[in-house]
Amino acid sequence: MIDILVTGAYGQLGSEIKELSSNYPHYRFDFTDADTLDISDEQNIKSYFENFKPQVLINCAAYTAVDKAEEEITFAELINVHAPANLARQCNSIDALLIHVSTDYVFSGKAFQPYKESDITDPVSVYGKTKLDGENAIRANSKKSIIIRTSWLYSYYGKNFVKTMLKLAHDRGELRVIADQIGSPTYAADLAKVILDIIPQSMKIQTNETFHYTNEGVLSWYDFAVAIMELSGLKCKVTPIETKDYPTPAARPSYSVMNKSKIKSTFGVEIPYWRHSLKLCITRLFRLS
Repeated sequence: MIDILVTGAYGQLGSEIKELSSNYPHYRFDFTDADTLDISDEQNIKSYFENFKPQVLINCAAYTAVDKAEEEITFAELINVHAPANLARQCNSIDALLIHVSTDYVFSGKAFQPYKESDITDPVSVYGKTKLDGENAIRANSKKSIIIRTSWLYSYYGKNFVKTMLKLAHDRGELRVIADQIGSPTYAADLAKVILDIIPQSMKIQTNETFHYTNEGVLSWYDFAVAIMELSGLKCKVTPIETKDYPTPAARPSYSVMNKSKIKSTFGVEIPYWRHSLKLCITRLFRLS
């Protein structure tokens, strides 16, 4: 039996992990959120660890309000930098493995080929900087950890691009969506399964490792929106626009495709194509709505 603590358990990824947990009878889970475990308070974590001694901690907690982070810098740093550092130190103290979820926003978006884990990071937003600083805080305070960078996360749960597009399509006859930001979407259910599947192998790792995971395929937000309309059967027109036509407080990487060779070769992971996973999610949304 492997004891696993999941923080941020009611966000998109945490919720998908919770839903899948019954498929892993050899894991014993403890799911927490901010109300049951304040990860910004190191003493709180230490006390929690004295009662529940996890062998693995999956940190799904994060400050993800990209635009608000430009103003709420201190709060973003608290959740994305100081909290991961706290978790890393406490995991280190009991020799537990920390699995932490990060983002494509650690890169500038100026590349022309998929980013590898070893490529230079250069975030262009406060959110991206706090996530990078959180990665570095983990590496500085932990002997063994796995950081998984992902992008364009969506799910049956929480707020995300897919659910927003579906809602807007019901309310409007036309949507204007950015076509010059390129990346890869990630179905949170796929990422959740990968995280749970690789735990036995991950526990053998005795260093700090970074991996990239998204669904297969490359597209723009416009392409993604068009596919959402097609697969949902909605007749809403989608018009492509440029980033300059939709200004936001925070800059976004214009290209954030990530190379996934390392996670495939290390763990034998097979990654679904983005359109296949999107169809599964949309079917689930319509079936359970």
